[in-house]
Amino acid sequence: MTVRTIKVDQLARVEGEGALRVVARDGIVQSAELNIFEPPRFFEAFLRDRMFTEAPDLTARICGICPVAYQMSAVHAMENALGVVVDGPLRDLRRLIYCGEWIESHTLHVHMLHAPDFLGYEGAIEMARDHGDIVRRALNLKKAGNSIIALLGGREIHPINVRVGGFYRTPREREFQPLAEELKRARELALATVHWTAGFDFPDVERDYEFVALRGDGEYPFSQGRIASSRGLDISAAEYDEYFEETQVAHSTALHAHLKARGAYLTGPLARYALNAASLSPLAREAAQEAGLGTVCANPFRSIVVRAVEVLYACDEALRIIANYEEPERPAIEIEPHAATGFAATEAPRGMLYHRYRLNPDGKIADARIVPPTSQNQPSIEEDLKTFATAWLDLPDDALRHRCEQTIRNHDPCISCATHFLRLEVDRGG
Repeated sequence: MTVRTIKVDQLARVEGEGALRVVARDGIVQSAELNIFEPPRFFEAFLRDRMFTEAPDLTARICGICPVAYQMSAVHAMENALGVVVDGPLRDLRRLIYCGEWIESHTLHVHMLHAPDFLGYEGAIEMARDHGDIVRRALNLKKAGNSIIALLGGREIHPINVRVGGFYRTPREREFQPLAEELKRARELALATVHWTAGFDFPDVERDYEFVALRGDGEYPFSQGRIASSRGLDISAAEYDEYFEETQVAHSTALHAHLKARGAYLTGPLARYALNAASLSPLAREAAQEAGLGTVCANPFRSIVVRAVEVLYACDEALRIIANYEEPERPAIEIEPHAATGFAATEAPRGMLYHRYRLNPDGKIADARIVPPTSQNQPSIEEDLKTFATAWLDLPDDALRHRCEQTIRNHDPCISCATHFLRLEVDRGG
């Protein structure tokens, strides 16, 4: 029997710390593990006994790349618990700050973390020596996303202006004029990025994923919509626990999420696109068509193109919101606490993010549950490795190792986000 083991002790160009182990026997991949060893961060425990108003600022600290998604998920769950609906200009501003996060996060991944795989570089620094114009484009595009977050959130990282019920302060109409000009330039850069990524050489592989994402009511989803799947799932966020479950595995400090009836599923850009492509802006739909994406993309290596399309959409949507903006009468709806349980699902750049909170009568958090995208995607990432790597076993070890790492990077895993919870059992017998 011939046994071949591929190990990567420290994955490069992912957010957080993880490793990889693939074992093949007699030409067949027997096991593939994305080893997440970064220590758990216990955010659910930190949230207990804190006021519901503190949750947005605390959860924003889970991630420096996608703090808006965590922050807004907490906000929506609290509003769901307390029976508050935020609409009109405040809802539009929430979509706008999501646009900023998608632009900056996707741009970072596309150019700095993923593109080197396709262009043959160890990393973005090496790539910049030959492709300085591409890196400058990325920096300018990312800056536009950061500008949105800074204006609406008070600062670029871990924004502080978001609150349950709305914002602490809402911008004046005149404050959007410089941002609109920056976004018009960014939209051109985003369109060029779609064309650039579409020209990469992609492995000819596909998986029959069950895609899971929010389905917007006539709009591409950011923070509102029902949880849907490509195999007929259609539920509210309040029903999440009835259909999804998390389990612990020995090689990961992140829990693995599964659909109870069917197993692994995939969330993220491929899922959003498969379920909502018709709701993209006309410019983004046309760019996707020119890039050869079709209505569904099941090749995870082409996720870089879908991310570029979502950046283009986010620029377009941001400009639409700014053009139609009317200053709200007040920055937030005042809310009185009471005992309740609230649920929310939103779309972080990497995929669907679920929050559930149970509140005491005084508004303090009695219990919290957060299910990040990477822990949901980890089983599908491992299935990608098992499915694809068998066909690559003729490659030399270094080439095979690189292709396996790229398979993980396709999904832009945020490992630090995924390690906030661990079920701990201590046996002190004897």
